[in-house]
Amino acid sequence: MTAFGYHCSHEQIAPSRLLRHVSRAAEAGFDAAMCSDHLAPWGVAQGESGYAFSWLGAALAAAPLSFGVVTAPGQRTHPVTTAQAIATLGEMYPGRFWAALGSGEALNEHITGDPWPPKDVRERRLRECVDIIRALLAGEEVTHHGAPENGGVRVDRARVWSLPAEPPPLIAAAVSPDSAAAHAEWADGLVTVGCDPRGVGEVIAAYREAGGRGPVRLQVHLALADDDAAALAMARHHWPNGAVPSPDSWDIATPEEFDRRAASVSDDELRTAMIVSGDAAVHRDRIAELADVGFDAVMLHQVGATAEQQDLFIDVFGERVLPELRSAG
Repeated sequence: MTAFGYHCSHEQIAPSRLLRHVSRAAEAGFDAAMCSDHLAPWGVAQGESGYAFSWLGAALAAAPLSFGVVTAPGQRTHPVTTAQAIATLGEMYPGRFWAALGSGEALNEHITGDPWPPKDVRERRLRECVDIIRALLAGEEVTHHGAPENGGVRVDRARVWSLPAEPPPLIAAAVSPDSAAAHAEWADGLVTVGCDPRGVGEVIAAYREAGGRGPVRLQVHLALADDDAAALAMARHHWPNGAVPSPDSWDIATPEEFDRRAASVSDDELRTAMIVSGDAAVHRDRIAELADVGFDAVMLHQVGATAEQQDLFIDVFGERVLPELRSAG
């Protein structure tokens, strides 16, 4: 049966309030949770971006859910410190934590002052980081000299001392079939994003055809409000960045630049990028269609960031939508 999770949007909600929301989501019947590791929000008005790994320690203690994080080792965060963070959470909360590793976005990574590499270089760097993190989680001492011209990383006699009995799964984060297939060799599972069944189905198919193993998860952005007009206004105000497609979104360096790019997105582009409706039944049916593609978990992000908008989503989904999805499945 598909699990339905609550996406914790650090880019929009202060860490203390987000902790209250995820605890409430657990009480309402959500099965799991996830978040992204960002330094900056996507847009200036979003105005938040707590450190995901710090927050996860509190969230795992507060809410009896499995949690995942999407992070990008290799530039802003060294793979050794990423491995230590993963190991610490895995040791404290056995079997409840996974980490998805991706090649990142300039929005978070440019702050080191190093050049932002092209996609092929970032993919090679990610694979180096995966191998380093796996070795460290296995208790090995690692020394590694990556080629600087290939974006490689350097490690000198590193060891992670506090280890979990079982390493947390390392999941691939991919938005295209090509990336999903390329990651299949190393990944313990896959997480992607979208709300078009055909498109996300192609990502799953590419991953499985390349030998990809483990669970596949989907992140879905949605705007639920009192009516359709309010839902569309919510999407435009709180999450217009969601309609900025990749690869453009990978290379934008600041929230201000994202705001300029997102200002031109149309209403149709917003509706394509997320589920926008004031009718809970519409959300239920669209999510059921996505789950039927073959996802083990669907992680739901209500783009409205106010406390009232989050409470509406949690209450409506907890009372009506999630039970109906489960009974239909």
